[in-house]
Amino acid sequence: MRHILKFFLFLQLLVTGGMVGAVETCAGPDQGICGLNDIILEDFSEPRVSQLRILADVVSVRDYRRVRGTLPVYNAPGGEMTETTDKGFNFVTVEQTRGDWAQIGKGEWVPLDALGESVRPSWFAGVELPQGGLAFPMAWTLRSLRPASEPGADDAPYNPWLPRYSRVSVFGCVRVDGKCWYQIAPDQWVHQHKLAISEPVARPAEVETQKWIGIDLYEQVLTAYEGKLPVFTTLISSGLDQWPTNEGHFRVWRRYRVGEMSGAFRRPDFYSLQEVPWSQYFDDTIALHGAYWHDGFGVRRSHGCVNASLTDAKWLYEWSNDIWDEEAGAGISIYVYSSGEYD
Repeated sequence: MRHILKFFLFLQLLVTGGMVGAVETCAGPDQGICGLNDIILEDFSEPRVSQLRILADVVSVRDYRRVRGTLPVYNAPGGEMTETTDKGFNFVTVEQTRGDWAQIGKGEWVPLDALGESVRPSWFAGVELPQGGLAFPMAWTLRSLRPASEPGADDAPYNPWLPRYSRVSVFGCVRVDGKCWYQIAPDQWVHQHKLAISEPVARPAEVETQKWIGIDLYEQVLTAYEGKLPVFTTLISSGLDQWPTNEGHFRVWRRYRVGEMSGAFRRPDFYSLQEVPWSQYFDDTIALHGAYWHDGFGVRRSHGCVNASLTDAKWLYEWSNDIWDEEAGAGISIYVYSSGEYD
């Protein structure tokens, strides 16, 4: 009987236009959030998506190390110094070690004590979306938390513990002091700053390719589309205030499976990153690429590029292979926008 009731409630949701809609702002919790009852909230609380398979051979195959300061490079262990890398946000890939030395390239050896411990890349990955879309927008938690029992309240000790990157459905918003508190289940509410919401956008007229990527700077969410249909969504990290990622319509103009990135020479923000994987340049020197050096997706933190996890970056690179025209230097369309005002 319960399943029959759920079915009729689901049909009612379809008829009333509740499917694949934007997050609604509702009057208050005492009125029942957006007119939905607890049966629907419970049944749709877990988004019906397919988790992308984590590629262990991509995430764990390389030995990435942070450089402690300046980095002298030698042509052999104990050999002749050939160059020095300035101090900055620098990472190298260790191919092998020999005593107190580490090889970072052909004929390139550095003192092992100039490097930090091995970096463990993020095991986060996005999700593939069902062909018919989702009944409600989905979101990820940006920190570990227990939902509040009502909008504006403290975390409720009896509510379930949600680790960071947990996936939830978003049923509506009640504003407290001008900020949204989103309902994710019966008697479970989360402040807007603790969630990153994935909501599809209409295909812009300027998009030139059948496959395209939308990047929401406000939510820090990327969604991949085939025509009008969203097929994949994930968290990213875009540029900080001082190095913003530009909004607009772009085409990928260069791609590299792996390559070095560096910039801001002789400035305090100098960076040098060895073996950056799955890079797709779309706005001059700004690229969508894998980032092995952090696990902070869903929050802005880059020098302007769009960071994705290694698994996600590889998926996006290979998914867009059929669009790439090497001779023309033209790839997939990328639409960068903000669905809200970042604070």
